[in-house]
Amino acid sequence: MEALEIQLSIQIARSQRWIFDAITEPEKISSYFISHASGRMEEGETLRWTFREYPESFPVKILKLRPPENVIFEWDGAEGYKTTVEIVLEKISDNQTLVKLTEGKMEASEAGIKWFGGNSGGWMNFLDCLKAYTEYGINLRKGAFDFMIK
Repeated sequence: MEALEIQLSIQIARSQRWIFDAITEPEKISSYFISHASGRMEEGETLRWTFREYPESFPVKILKLRPPENVIFEWDGAEGYKTTVEIVLEKISDNQTLVKLTEGKMEASEAGIKWFGGNSGGWMNFLDCLKAYTEYGINLRKGAFDFMIK
C-alpha cells in the first residue's frame, strides 16, 4: 500500500515575493492564518505557531528557505509523527503565482487516514486564507473557529 501524501495548489494574483513574505513574516501570517508566530522563518530555526482555537503552540522547524520560491519545514503533523511541509511558489507572471503545498508522507493506517483527512482540510484552509489575505486583505479565520475556544 502506498504512503499518503497531501498535495494541494491554488493560483493567487500576487507576486512570488509578496506571497513568500506573507508566509514567512510573523506579522503577516498572523493576519490570516495563525494568531502568533514566535519569529520570522529563518533556515535552521524552530518557531512556535499558536492558533487561537488550540491551547498549545506547535513547534515549526525551518528546514530550507529559497526566497521567493520555496519554504520547507517540519512539524508535528499528527500525534506522534513529524511530517515535512513544502510550499513551492511558481511564477506565472509578475502578478500571478501558483502555490503548491505538499505534506507527508504517512502510512495508510488508521492514524494516517485521520491525519490525511484533517490536515488536507487544514492546509486547504491555509491556502484559501492566504488567497483572501493577499488579494483582498481579508482574514477568513477571524471568528470562524470561536466555537472551539473553551
